[in-house]
Amino acid sequence: MSKENILIINCGSSSLKFAVINPSNGDEIISGIAERLGEKESFIRWKFEGNKESITLDGGAHDAAVAALLHMLEEKGLKEGIAAVGHRVVHGGETFQESCLITEEVIQGIKDCIHLAPLHNPANLTGIEAAQKHFPELPMSVVFDTSFHQTMPAEAYTYAVPYKFYSEKGLRRYGMHGTSYRFVSQRVCEMLGMEISNSKIVIAHLGNGASCAAVLNGESVDTTMGLTPLEGLVMGTRSGNVDPNVFSFLNKEYGYSLDEITDILNKKSGLLGISELSNDCRVVEEAAAEGHKQATLALDVFCYVLAKQLAGMAVATGGVDALAFTGGIGENSDLIRAKVVKALSFLGFDLDEEKNLANRFGNEGVISTDGSRATALVVSTNEELMIAQDTAALIA
Repeated sequence: MSKENILIINCGSSSLKFAVINPSNGDEIISGIAERLGEKESFIRWKFEGNKESITLDGGAHDAAVAALLHMLEEKGLKEGIAAVGHRVVHGGETFQESCLITEEVIQGIKDCIHLAPLHNPANLTGIEAAQKHFPELPMSVVFDTSFHQTMPAEAYTYAVPYKFYSEKGLRRYGMHGTSYRFVSQRVCEMLGMEISNSKIVIAHLGNGASCAAVLNGESVDTTMGLTPLEGLVMGTRSGNVDPNVFSFLNKEYGYSLDEITDILNKKSGLLGISELSNDCRVVEEAAAEGHKQATLALDVFCYVLAKQLAGMAVATGGVDALAFTGGIGENSDLIRAKVVKALSFLGFDLDEEKNLANRFGNEGVISTDGSRATALVVSTNEELMIAQDTAALIA
């Protein structure tokens, strides 16, 4: 069997997503996830040749998940076809401006960025270490969520705080979802027949975590997430932008500590916080349709902030050729897309209601009218394919 496939590993604090992908044609041969790692109910499930399977890990953590993954790949005869392993890492700081092969120096560089992503980078490193233990013969690469945004100009990434905080500790806007933005901006140009070197694209990546970005001639020039994924848009459980004095206010009024307030803004705010129902956009939309006032307010705030931030991204690109919606919410919520596109009509967008309804649940395409001055469309993102292609190119 020829070795051409890439094993993708995306490791979180209690989960590990994986897929085996052919980088040449984009075929996903197998994919799955290990969840509740370290807990009694830990398990791993996968989809292969149209069939879904799962096994329990009996409280196993990340190492047990990768060991089970190796066994499963060997059992199905897929191991011999894997040429390399590609890892996703959230934060590369200013050190990593592109994907790279993993070396001891690269691992140290990821460790040096832990203070910028204390919840994410340690988990990503755990996945790398487990993969190196169980797949020692395979070369490995790392793709950073932040690297695509390293082309932002200083005026876009600099915070108006004492400059020494940046020069000494790296306090600046870094942005996330970069791998998705890179894929989507290329896909938009393919779908619309545009040259990426002469394009002005604004993208909304909307899921439980959400952000938007301005991509000018194929390069990121601004984005909404900042030092961490908390900044920017209203999200499933994250507040997005708030007055920084919220920390002082909540401390004085409720006695919350710094860590408690950080937890509230990251895990108990956003759609969940306003609706007091759920962080799941589908649940909130259903409740709003039934007249639930806080669910309606949550959606209104979500869409208003999103439209306002997207309009701001148009400043960075100097106009907009295309607005792309992607991510779980962006690809499936016709309601949110309709609200946002209509709010941005002053930028030249004219929504086609039928196209908007048609482009859901795996369908991608234009959702603006034929006469619209600017094009709005839905794009199915594929971060895993980007990681596979980067990895294949690095080992070539």
